[in-house]
Amino acid sequence: MFIPEVEEPESLQLLQGIAEIKAGTEGRTYSEEDLVKELSDVDVVIITSQHRITRSVIERAPKLRAIVKYGSKPGSDNVDMAAAKERGILVAYTPGANSDSVAEFTLTLALALTKMLPDVMWHIRRGTWRNASCLGVELANKTLGIIGLGVIGCKVAEKVSGLRMRVLARDPYASKEKADLVQATLVDLDTLLRESDVVTLHAQLTHETRHMIGKRELSSMKPTAFIINTARGALMDEKALFEALRDRKIAGAALDVFEMEPPSLENPLLTLDNVTLTPHIASWTVDALRKEAFMAVDEVRRIATGGRPLNLANTEG
Repeated sequence: MFIPEVEEPESLQLLQGIAEIKAGTEGRTYSEEDLVKELSDVDVVIITSQHRITRSVIERAPKLRAIVKYGSKPGSDNVDMAAAKERGILVAYTPGANSDSVAEFTLTLALALTKMLPDVMWHIRRGTWRNASCLGVELANKTLGIIGLGVIGCKVAEKVSGLRMRVLARDPYASKEKADLVQATLVDLDTLLRESDVVTLHAQLTHETRHMIGKRELSSMKPTAFIINTARGALMDEKALFEALRDRKIAGAALDVFEMEPPSLENPLLTLDNVTLTPHIASWTVDALRKEAFMAVDEVRRIATGGRPLNLANTEG
């Protein structure tokens, strides 16, 4: 078994009783060729959202029979599901393990944006006092638009209930009953973008959702609105977002994820003063990492004993 990035050291002790473990080097970035080399004689690999198990990797990993991902269901940027299915490779994940952490972080970013915290901190660190640029807005009685009403999207809706926000949601797979449970109203994407004061993305990345927020969608938003992405970078067209922020078509954005991670220092988003950027840490809490790691151990144990994972991403296996 290979684990390029161990999330919880204690979980290794449990895994060592199940299989022979090969752990990666902390902080190392694994290229496609690196992964091919590491997986040449491996049965199971445990990955994070930073790792890419492509068709090429799968085809050159002859012994691989299971992929387990810490956290949410792997998107098209993580695992080539078609290639895994062709090989009969099981793909498991740990749903819900990081949902509270990501939802809390999303709310933190919403508050930071609307209270102008990055700008306020910039002023105080440079010895200047408040001015008109520090003027924030209240979230009470404003509208929150949630794109993707899965586990995390629902958690966000629940956590903003105390803020007296109206909640709209867009998810073609969510039922009215599910939305009602979190006091959200299901609407189409255009309505959500047009009416929301804060938009937050929690959709899975698929071929259909890639760049689902582009120039047209951003132009539908209020000039006073903010957008947050703690899901997957490729859900947004970064070039279109840069232009919308640069031209003040929207008030601001907060990104915890990027199309390329880490982002290049040449990424023009880094030059703007109305975007808050964080290094894919929404799920990085002690609590979430422990839950993800131990859920992953349970899935590996099921696989090692000939069973099927409890949480399969490729349900047809």
